[in-house]
Amino acid sequence: MKKLDRNQMAARVARDIPDGSVVNLGIGLPTLVADHMPKGREILLHSENGVLGVGPRPAPGREDEDLINAGKEPVTLLTGGSYFHHADSFAMIRGRHLDFCVLGAFQVSAGGDLANWHTGGADAIPAVGGAMDLAVGAKNVWVMMEHLTREGASKIVERCTYPLTGVGVVKRVYTDLAVIEVTPRGLMASRLVPGLAFDELKRLTGVPLSLSGARAAA
Repeated sequence: MKKLDRNQMAARVARDIPDGSVVNLGIGLPTLVADHMPKGREILLHSENGVLGVGPRPAPGREDEDLINAGKEPVTLLTGGSYFHHADSFAMIRGRHLDFCVLGAFQVSAGGDLANWHTGGADAIPAVGGAMDLAVGAKNVWVMMEHLTREGASKIVERCTYPLTGVGVVKRVYTDLAVIEVTPRGLMASRLVPGLAFDELKRLTGVPLSLSGARAAA
C-alpha cells in the first residue's frame, strides 16, 4: 500500500470542487489545493485575511510581500481578483457566501465534529484563527488531513478528545488513504488507495465504516 502524498491529496480535493464555487482554503495542507485547480473551471478561492481570487503559489523570486494568504504564505491573484479589509472577509464567511471551505484537522468525529485549533496540551500553542467562523459559515466543510498521527493513532475518532471547533459540521474527509463521507447512516469510505483492503482501512480507523462507491484512487 502506498499512501497519497500531500500534492496528490490536494489534487483529489481540487478535482471534486464544482465549477462556479467560492472556496476558502484553510491554513496548512489545504493551501496546496490552489496549485492543483483544474483548467477550464471558474472557481474563486478565498482567504480570510481578505483575498478573493487567489491563484497558485508564485514562482521563486516573483513573490509579492503585500499579497499573502491567512497562513502568511505568498500567493498570486488571478485576473479579476481583489483584496480588502478582513472585516469584509469575515462578513462573507458569516453571511454564508462561501460554498465550501477546506480545513486541516487534528481530529474528526464519526458525527462530523471538528477539532483543529488546539490539542489541549499544556505546552501547545492554540491557533483558532478563522476556523470557528468557517466551520459554521461555509455551506460545506471538507477536511484534508493525514489519516494517522505520527504515533499511528487514527485522526478519525468516535468522539473528539481535543477542544472542538464545530459540532457536526464536517461533511467529507480527504486523507492519504481514502475519502470518507459523514452521513446520517454513518461514515462511508470510497476511493481507497490501491493496495489497501477495506478491512485494513477499518482496522486503522478504529470506528465503524461502510464501503461506498469506487475504490480506486482518482
